[in-house]
Amino acid sequence: MDHIVPRSFLHLLAAAALISFAPATSQAQDASPWVTEGHASVRLLAGSRNGGVLLGGIGFKLDPGWKTYWRTPGDSGVPPRFDFSKSDNVEAVNVLWPAPKKFPDGSGGFSLGYREQVVVPLRIVVKNPDKPMTLRAHVSYAICEKLCVPMEADLELPFVSVASTEDSALAAALDTVPKPANIGDPTPLTIRDVKRSGAKTVHVDVTAPDAKDVGLFVEGPTPDWALPVPKLLKHEPHNVQRFAFDLDGVPAGTDPAGAALKFTLVGGNGRAYEFNVNLD
Repeated sequence: MDHIVPRSFLHLLAAAALISFAPATSQAQDASPWVTEGHASVRLLAGSRNGGVLLGGIGFKLDPGWKTYWRTPGDSGVPPRFDFSKSDNVEAVNVLWPAPKKFPDGSGGFSLGYREQVVVPLRIVVKNPDKPMTLRAHVSYAICEKLCVPMEADLELPFVSVASTEDSALAAALDTVPKPANIGDPTPLTIRDVKRSGAKTVHVDVTAPDAKDVGLFVEGPTPDWALPVPKLLKHEPHNVQRFAFDLDGVPAGTDPAGAALKFTLVGGNGRAYEFNVNLD
């Protein structure tokens, strides 16, 4: 039996639809549409338009079981590449990488990256704060389950909101970026010492009150360095863990003595720190 709906009720439904649609329209101007291909989606996020240095982000969303990579992919993988050169009224874009996680790569080594969802914050320097600004990004990245698949996306988003609906999401993403630190800082999680052991091996002693799920990653001074992921050797007394890695992947003819290495230390509780160290 058909039911007749009163016209007054239809008016209420129409009004409710308009109300529910308004926030979505507002939010749409602060995030570009998702560009979906295969098992991954990517989009741009815009923070508030205020001053000459703005906060934005690149959001990745992956299907269950898939991952993408950090700026240094580890023993295997492909790092993302971002090209912002076609943007309007943009002087520079600094990519701020969230702390990665470590995954077995299936070949006895480890890859470094992200699963499910991640927002990579962007610090954007505007040429003229009084003029319109549009961020355009060509994103080249790879996603992997058992096999790796190369991906590309072209994204565009104007920054127009004085108070962006994405500010809280971008602030949360910024909290996942490792904080600058120095060896021996009086924090619960820190690097206590970095030293050579013989000609090829480097030992790194880490103080960590919670020894569970602590990760240590190392990068060379230039992209052509391909250092391995440090391995945990043993637990020392007083909450100290010793990691080690060999100076493999150093460019041919390069003396590693005095090289500027970057260490990223990640704790199981979400804390992460970044250390710049000259190798003895």
